[in-house]
Amino acid sequence: MLASILNNDRAIEINIQIARVFTKIRHLLSDNTELRFEIEKIKNKVQNHDKNIELVFQYLDELIHKTEKVIPRKKIGFKISGKK
Repeated sequence: MLASILNNDRAIEINIQIARVFTKIRHLLSDNTELRFEIEKIKNKVQNHDKNIELVFQYLDELIHKTEKVIPRKKIGFKISGKK
């Protein structure tokens, strides 16, 4: 833009430098968005793990409560009628 108005070497140099800066900024932003997406993926995995771990603990608590309520059964098998 500047080089089209001012027709000298300095204006051309500045115009090239501006284009390079914009290219570098665009490259950095694209790298950051990719990094941001990767971080979001990891966050989602971690959140799912937390939910799954909570679910496992709930099931374990239910099993503990069920085992406390179990009525003892009669023993089966060969029984000795008298003790010596």
